[in-house]
Amino acid sequence: MCSVRLNDDEKTRLTAAATAVRTTLPAFLARSGLAAADDLDCTAAAVAGRRELITELFAARRHLGHVGNNLNQVARTLNSGGQPPELEAALRATARAVQRVQHATDQLLAHN
Repeated sequence: MCSVRLNDDEKTRLTAAATAVRTTLPAFLARSGLAAADDLDCTAAAVAGRRELITELFAARRHLGHVGNNLNQVARTLNSGGQPPELEAALRATARAVQRVQHATDQLLAHN
């Protein structure tokens, strides 16, 4: 058994990160520590960059969820014979979401 001392800011940040990847704080710390131990050439800057990319991918996923809801509303209106006023906005949002995911994925692949 091992204990880790964290200040309030560190604990808040790590708890948020663990929550973002849907795991517990102890599991997040263990996996992160083991990943770092397996790749000692990985610098702090690289770790920070990966964290930013992962954060961006999670944000993009949430964005795609919102866009999907908008597209469902557009489809419902179109299927009932209407012309949805938000059609163009939904299409633009879809294109932005796809670009966002593609950009983050490209960056993530470039780091590997």
